[in-house]
Amino acid sequence: MQSYIIKGGEKIEGETNSSGSKNSSLPILAATILNKGKTILKNVPNIHDRKIMFDIMRLLGCHVQEQKDRIIIDSRNIENYEIPDDLMRQMRSSVILAGAILGRCKKATFSYPGGCDIF
Repeated sequence: MQSYIIKGGEKIEGETNSSGSKNSSLPILAATILNKGKTILKNVPNIHDRKIMFDIMRLLGCHVQEQKDRIIIDSRNIENYEIPDDLMRQMRSSVILAGAILGRCKKATFSYPGGCDIF
């Protein structure tokens, strides 16, 4: 198993490959909030959850640019820390944004995530 050891105080930059799955791309999209700059992602699946994630990120202050084979996210201007209830409830994985928003803004406001109802 590969591992990454990160020691604080140094700027982290580089490239890595990940599969184009929802389960890997949505947490990576959320992590771009912490970057305070531009992030370029490739192989992000074009699914409904991606659209909702982009809608939320734009409301937070990110500039999201969708190109043919890549996504460019500029998170320099994030000032909002609130996720509207209607967007939060459209996907269960919206809660993964909470950690990134807290890390960036030191506070976050959001409701219960949505998704499938389990009885």
